[in-house]
Amino acid sequence: MKNTLLAILSGLLLAISWPTYGFPLFLFFSFVPLLLAEHTIRKNRYSKSQVFGLAYLAFFIWNIIATWWIYNSSGVGMWVAVLVNSLLMTIVFLIYHIVAKRTTFTIGSLFLVCFWMAFEYFHLQWQVSWPWLNLGNGFASFTSWVQWYEYTGTFGGTLWVWIVNISVFRSVLLFIEHNDKTILYRSATRNGLIILIPIIVSIILLKTYTEDGKAIEVVILQPNIDPYTEKYNTTDDRIATLLTSLANSKITENTDFIIAPETVFADNNRINRFSNSIAKNTASSILNANPNAHFLSGISLLDVFNDRNRIHTQTNIYKEGVYYDDYNSAFFVRPDGSSELYHKSKLVVGIENFPYQSVLKPILGDVMIDLGGTVAKKTTQEDREVFFTKDSIGVGTMICYESVYGEFATGYVRNKANFLAVITNDAWWGNTQGHKQHLSYAKLRAIETRRSIARSANTGISAIINQTGNIVAELGYEKQGALKGVLKTNDEITFYVKTGNYLARIAIFLAVFIFLFAVTKRKSKI
Repeated sequence: MKNTLLAILSGLLLAISWPTYGFPLFLFFSFVPLLLAEHTIRKNRYSKSQVFGLAYLAFFIWNIIATWWIYNSSGVGMWVAVLVNSLLMTIVFLIYHIVAKRTTFTIGSLFLVCFWMAFEYFHLQWQVSWPWLNLGNGFASFTSWVQWYEYTGTFGGTLWVWIVNISVFRSVLLFIEHNDKTILYRSATRNGLIILIPIIVSIILLKTYTEDGKAIEVVILQPNIDPYTEKYNTTDDRIATLLTSLANSKITENTDFIIAPETVFADNNRINRFSNSIAKNTASSILNANPNAHFLSGISLLDVFNDRNRIHTQTNIYKEGVYYDDYNSAFFVRPDGSSELYHKSKLVVGIENFPYQSVLKPILGDVMIDLGGTVAKKTTQEDREVFFTKDSIGVGTMICYESVYGEFATGYVRNKANFLAVITNDAWWGNTQGHKQHLSYAKLRAIETRRSIARSANTGISAIINQTGNIVAELGYEKQGALKGVLKTNDEITFYVKTGNYLARIAIFLAVFIFLFAVTKRKSKI
């Protein structure tokens, strides 16, 4: 019973740490109860199944409280996400338990830290990608604590959390063994400094950072279309009228960009007819009256063809001899009428992507449709497209889920993006923590890249985020309107943009080395 209570406590501490309702200070102690429970089981040589059960309980509590809002878009999808992600976290902790039984405290702890970071890294890479609960994201509502993410990315936050947890855990074990209160006093001082020093460094970075780039005016459109009752019953003609009205309500002769949300144009648009589409004509019409501006928006596109030589792994079959690629795209139109497209590359599992389809579909059939997904697979592109204005200002456009991926976002900056745009439709989750957490994660991308962000969300929250991750202007949830503001460009490259997730790569190397060391040696005494 005691171990069960400890596991529950860990799950609750993790949950109440999470953005945007929680306080991240609890992250620094959240794993300690679970680690104590595992240590008790290991010391008494109980079964691995007990470790598995306790870890799963803790991680299930965390997952269900932090991400229950997925239920609003798909009840089955929510349960799959929570149950599977809890299982993956549990497997990581169980493997730590196995390694810890065969090594010293220091080596076992180092393995846990590194293996957890390796897990988070692979959660950013593979087709079942769900990095929403990566620990470094836990500071998204307290960006003044993590300005040094420009050097480490969110993996710096993950490492920080684990260092403190392991340090506190060791102090508790020593106190239990020696019953000496001075151990607790020294621990409080040491761990207090480990927590405070990075925060102090961050605040210094925040207070001394200056935005020296060119000021540009953006008008962000928020049409507030309900995706369940309006989106697919609304023609592009009606969307065009609405967006034109919203743009004209805020646009000035100084406006540089007009930005509309993800898939706002969704009325059976063909990629080969884009140049004559309602979407393109709407943008051109607005820009004809405002020749200094540029138009950026989301659109759903289809590419239908008969040529079998064009078929690839993401191609869909409409009927025999007819194939199509389905794109979630962004389009960019300049005042001279020239335009470009970018196709979303990080897809939502189940909703836009059937992971490992060649293996799983023969087994699962059309289960992804039951999870709330679409009939079609989405087609992606490999490179991070940057749209450039007539004055060579580059904007990198992240479509919805892409803004959760730090290293992915650096690709736009390396391709010379001077600021970033996020176009999204968070309405599927309703007025829950989902859209709030998604917005808060964009603030981390601003810090990592030191790029301002213009965020256009269909139902909100649309916002302008500066280079230190502060929201300087926003338009609230479920409000229809336009948000006008000024952001600064930047052409400097941060250390994180240059190096990416180097901390995770080091952690993977160490985790593999320690694991091999552990499985090839005899068990050590507890």
